[in-house]
Order: sequence, then C-alpha cells, then structure tokens
Amino acid sequence: MTTGEAELNLESATGAAGETSSARARQRKRRKQSTFWRIRDDIPRRVEVSLIVLSLALPLLTWTLVFLSGQVNEIFLPSPWESARAGYDMFASGNLLNDTRASSQRVFLGFGIGLMFAIPIGLGMGTFRSVRALFEPVIGMIRYAPATAFIPLLLIWLGIGEEPKVALVVIGTVFFNTVMIANVVWQVPSELIKASQTLGAGSFGVFRRVIFPYAVPGMIDTFRVNLAAAWNLIVVAEVLAADEGLGFRIVRAGKFLHVEQIFVAIVVIGVIGVSTDIGLRVLRDRLAPWSQE
Repeated sequence: MTTGEAELNLESATGAAGETSSARARQRKRRKQSTFWRIRDDIPRRVEVSLIVLSLALPLLTWTLVFLSGQVNEIFLPSPWESARAGYDMFASGNLLNDTRASSQRVFLGFGIGLMFAIPIGLGMGTFRSVRALFEPVIGMIRYAPATAFIPLLLIWLGIGEEPKVALVVIGTVFFNTVMIANVVWQVPSELIKASQTLGAGSFGVFRRVIFPYAVPGMIDTFRVNLAAAWNLIVVAEVLAADEGLGFRIVRAGKFLHVEQIFVAIVVIGVIGVSTDIGLRVLRDRLAPWSQE
C-alpha cells in the first residue's frame, strides 16, 4: 500500500469515526430532552395516562378547593357531591334521560341534514373551480351572519315545534362544513391528480380513487369541530321554546337557582361531545389508517 492510499484510508476512518461520534452525541442530546416537550414524538404510555388523569382531575380539584374555601356562596357554587346527588335524582326521575334524548335527537338530526348538503357541495367546490365560483360567494356571505339571527324568522316560518330547533342547527353548521370540506379537498396535492391523469384516469376516476380517499380524514375532523357548534346552537334554541332538553333544563334550573342541575346538564353535554369526538376519531383511523396521529 502506498503512502497516499494509507493517508486516504486514515482520513476515511477518521471521518467515519467523527460521523459516528456526532450521531452518538445527537442521540445523547435526544435522550436528555424532556419527555413532555418532544415534538410529535410518542411518549411513554404511563406518562400519557397520567397526563389524561391530571387533565380530568384538575378542574374537579379546583372546584372542590374553591367550594371549601368558603369564598363563594353555596347558592351560586354547589359542591361537587351536591351536583352528583342532583344528577342521580334527575336520572332516577327520568328527566335527565328525556332531556338528553331530546337534545341529542335535535343535534344529530340537524347536523345530518346539513351534511347531506355540505358534503356534495363541498366536494364539488374543492374539485372544480366552476363549482367553487358558483357557490363560494353566496356561502361566504351567509356564513358570516350569526345563526341566532335567523331565530325570529324560523319561529315565524316554522312555529314553535321541533322544526325551528333542527333548522337552526342546520343553518348554523351547513355553511361552515361546506367551506371546510372544500378547503380539505382543495389541499389534495396536484402531483397526485396529475399522476393519475397521466396514467389514464378520467375525472371520475381521479375523484373516486385519489381526491375522495385523500380528503376523508380531513372531512371527519371537520365534523368533529362543527359538532361543538351544533350543541351550542341547540342550547340556544331550547332556551326560546321547548319543554324538554338540556338547554331547557339549564334555563329552568337557573330560574329557581338550582345551580347544581346546571352543572349536571353541562357535564352531560361535555360527556356526549367527548364520546362523539372519540367515535369520529376511531372512524377516521379505521377508514384512513395512514392519517393516524
């Protein structure tokens, strides 16, 4: 071996050793990084469960401490155990189940009717510029009008039955769902569409095999976001004209200062919302496993 070859081999070995040393340094630095502040990295299951428990326990603990401090009158802030007892009484009497059923039926019916319009129009707006130009101006204008502004009209047109309550949910969610679905579809990479067209796929084939599957996860996440708005609207609707429902129960309890019943209704709405959100996440992961967080 010549002297030049020996020097070259020595430099290569030195460079490889340096790269290995740098990699080890990066690994050590990564290990020293706080588990809590890892960007999008998995955290130990034990830590994740602990944080979830803390998230649920902290509000309850704060509520208990504020009550025990005596700084707030019991009339305005009942204890957690008084609210739990009120919830049991409402459940035993059947009022809680009837109210939950009535509100849930209105929310999901109105939201479902809205999706019947939002999904096809949103998909069309996100796929075709012509459809977007046709619908975007009018939808963009209407969606900025507060849904509650339509309540007097709905009461005049539809009366005080179930129809105006369901219609309010439809009006309050359909336009936002439409625009958000269109934006999700519009974000499908152009490279995928062009590649499919290059391989001979027509417009329907590109939509069915590329655009729609790619947009499914984002569409489900859109539903997760806007279902919260539907619950807000149904509470407002039941305040005006209803004889059952969680919103009706909140207003009725407020009139007689039954604050513990108000807390029960709020907790029930939260539990339904979280359960629905988890269900939609599971559905999203089943339909589009590549989109799992």
